[in-house]
Amino acid sequence: MHDHDGKLVYLVDDDPSVRRSVSFMLKTSGHRVATYESGNELLKVARDLSDGCILLDIRMPGLDGLETQAALRDLGVAFPIIIMTGHGDVSLAVKAMKAGAVDFIEKPFDTDVLLSALQEGFSRLSTKAATGERKKDAEVRLQALTPRERDVLEGLAQGLPNKTIAYDLGISPRTVEIHRANLMTKLDVRSLSEALRIAFAARGE
Repeated sequence: MHDHDGKLVYLVDDDPSVRRSVSFMLKTSGHRVATYESGNELLKVARDLSDGCILLDIRMPGLDGLETQAALRDLGVAFPIIIMTGHGDVSLAVKAMKAGAVDFIEKPFDTDVLLSALQEGFSRLSTKAATGERKKDAEVRLQALTPRERDVLEGLAQGLPNKTIAYDLGISPRTVEIHRANLMTKLDVRSLSEALRIAFAARGE
């Protein structure tokens, strides 16, 4: 695993300009890319594909990202999936992570964000056995949080907005933001998706 030597990425997006720009981004960083304009197109060939990571758009005509993800699971295709979302689709992306997606990235994203999500995806591909380790590591990291911070993380993991979490916990949205910032610092993560990954890993999801 010393370089990105031609690792395969399956890119599923109905927007040709996204397919072009993301393919270009990936190819210039040394990946091989196969593109599909719909979930159905990918599913037709899914069983015959070599190991790789799937970059999956969440909003598409026909099967959306969540439905495509479920269909892949039903076919027994367990490739790591990274969800691409537009603004405002975070609750859908959280659902996708609950269903096993590795990460979600919001468009427009830069190359670094894409590559680090893929790195996580490919590391899962090479270590199917590491799930138990991840669970232990995540549990240890969560022990650093106060009960309140855990409550806020739990709310975020359910895809709830700050306002709802605040209401449920009887605190102000501003306090929720403070807890959220603190828990991200304690978990040493930069993005919500990383924090959620730890929350889901701790539950063995």
